[in-house]
Amino acid sequence: MILSANEATIAQAAQALRDGQLVGLPTETVYGLAANATDDNAVARIFVAKGRPADHPLIVHVASMEQVPLFATQVPEFAQKLMHAFWPGPLTLILPRQSGVAAASAGGQDSIGLRCPSHPVAQALLKACADWGVHGVSAPSANRFGRVSPTTAAHVQSELGPDLLILDGGECDVGIESSIIDCTRGEPVLLRPGQITRAQIEAACGHAVRAKDAPQDVGGQVAPRASGTLESHYAPRAKVRLMSAQDIAAKLQALGPHANNLGLWSAERPEDGAGLGAGVLWLAQPQSAEQAAHALFSVLRELDARGVQQIWVQLPPDTPEWEGVRDRLQRAAA
Repeated sequence: MILSANEATIAQAAQALRDGQLVGLPTETVYGLAANATDDNAVARIFVAKGRPADHPLIVHVASMEQVPLFATQVPEFAQKLMHAFWPGPLTLILPRQSGVAAASAGGQDSIGLRCPSHPVAQALLKACADWGVHGVSAPSANRFGRVSPTTAAHVQSELGPDLLILDGGECDVGIESSIIDCTRGEPVLLRPGQITRAQIEAACGHAVRAKDAPQDVGGQVAPRASGTLESHYAPRAKVRLMSAQDIAAKLQALGPHANNLGLWSAERPEDGAGLGAGVLWLAQPQSAEQAAHALFSVLRELDARGVQQIWVQLPPDTPEWEGVRDRLQRAAA
């Protein structure tokens, strides 16, 4: 059931979370499937609803920095700088976890991923939850595990059914999940790119950011598992293929009238003579990384809904601002 977000429905959702139920939660990145982060039974319902492996950790959403000590034992100075720079916002920090707290949310690890979302509905719900004694909610994307993330309330309902209470906060602004920084190994390690770039992270914390394939023993600690880092993820039903604009044009030319049930997301519309016939559905890929991120998951869902069997995507530029979009596309195509 989709409810327009207002004071009454936010209070209803907060009580549901207190009572161990699940709630569809809008954030600035994507919609999340939320549960009381410290209620392991409630968190287990997330794994069942999504079909998600129980050892695949969830991100805990908090209303502010003040709630971090409830979940984390220590926050390195560079992580504190990142919180001050980007919270509330699309940045998740992995920190050492308080013993006995949110073990199910952490997938059994001794670290925990924390994020403070900026969406006003998410903020209002987290503050209402705190009034009920719920000081953080675990909220992975509200879709079946490994599939395309939802960016509208309708997407959530189509994935998880009409019985779930979903707060409608409109279309998500960012459109791809948060950047994830591992802060447990003495220096920042980027585990998942997002809207916030490496350069912005380095400027804010004063440290070079290590790549996600950094050695396992950085700082003497093993790299933690993190959300959205599996090789195959964010996948529609249709097969996704990534190509250059030149390859797309050449393959369309070769197929000619035999191109059928094909979705195409590219920056420029191929000429009809290049094979763009009735069997090809073309959608325009935005020129800016920010706009492309906002549109990405909606485009994949729309093409799936239109029944295409393959989705050809023009691979975006290999530049820092496009890293988050390229990451999601490469996983969708894996």
